Amino acid sequence: MIYGNTVLHDADALRRSAVRTPKASIRAPRGTDGAAIWALIRAQPSLDDNSLYCNLLQATHFAPTCALAEQDDKVVGWVSAYIPPEQPDTLFVWQVCVDRAARGQGLGRRLIADVLSRPACRHVSMLECTITDDNEPSWSLFRSIARRLGAQLQQAEHFLRDAHFAGQHDSEFAVRIGPFDPGRFTRLTGQ
Repeated sequence: MIYGNTVLHDADALRRSAVRTPKASIRAPRGTDGAAIWALIRAQPSLDDNSLYCNLLQATHFAPTCALAEQDDKVVGWVSAYIPPEQPDTLFVWQVCVDRAARGQGLGRRLIADVLSRPACRHVSMLECTITDDNEPSWSLFRSIARRLGAQLQQAEHFLRDAHFAGQHDSEFAVRIGPFDPGRFTRLTGQ
């Protein structure tokens, strides 16, 4: 049982704090963002590190299919993705990263929606990624995306722990969402 107004006061303080927190802005990355992207990913213990060089290539060569989020002049979100050469209707999401300070804003969905709405993705009607079995935040994100797009989500074991990762990484499940109507991308941006 709760006595007094402590909980009400604390809830009101949280609401005021949320109102003051500016919404993260999203844009395509630039080469000069590579180091900040690399630092953001390295600060998230649950994510696999890429090399700084890899993040530089993503921020330059793959900029049309990657997105960066900033809040108070700090990089707080990142999605790297690409269109596989043999699948021009598919966007493969390589990595989604949201800093703890920016969680709870639907930022992962917003980053993916931003990429899907770009000219480079005008023919995309399928979304793919791989997820380990125990990565509940990623499963939640991609299930939410499938629901909001009104599209089917299929999964199958894809990269196996022993066969592909030499026992050094958990197996990854291939996740495929679609087909979906590009006109529904705006459904990804709402809370």
